Amino acid sequence: MILNFSLFLFRAKYKLPPECEPEFMKKADYTLEILNSWNQNTLGGHLGMEFTEIGDDFLCGRMPVDSRTHQPMGLLHGGASAALAETLGSVAGLMQVDSAKQACVGLEINANHLKSVRNGFVYGKATAVHIGKKTQVWDIRITNNAGDLVCVSRLTLAVLDRAVAAVSKNEKATS
Repeated sequence: MILNFSLFLFRAKYKLPPECEPEFMKKADYTLEILNSWNQNTLGGHLGMEFTEIGDDFLCGRMPVDSRTHQPMGLLHGGASAALAETLGSVAGLMQVDSAKQACVGLEINANHLKSVRNGFVYGKATAVHIGKKTQVWDIRITNNAGDLVCVSRLTLAVLDRAVAAVSKNEKATS
């Protein structure tokens, strides 16, 4: 319940416009075109991320390694790798639920940076480790143009019931 209330507070504080909310969809409705349209005016869009492949229990994408994603030494910033990992895992998680009834939010992410990259693209693949009723765990592997492993990440998501979040909002509004 605390997490649901936190989500309510976040939405109330930042007053997210309707276009920032993904449409309510079923798993079969998702296309690369729809997913890529969600990147507009987001961190993923600013970093040049794009979704490239959808599977039953995975999602793939890529991100350029350029001035937007470099750290001062001219290498891929570890935070950019973590952002790609969280983006892929979070969207993949949303695709596993009925988005009219539930939403997924990140609880924890870790990332091990194994190899540096100076240019080109990095490619990520988020694969489901656990799809539960209240939590999901995703393994995200990021590789370079040559297929070498650059980063290994694990993302844990909370699966929230939208009705509970709406109840929290109504309770707070009437208090």
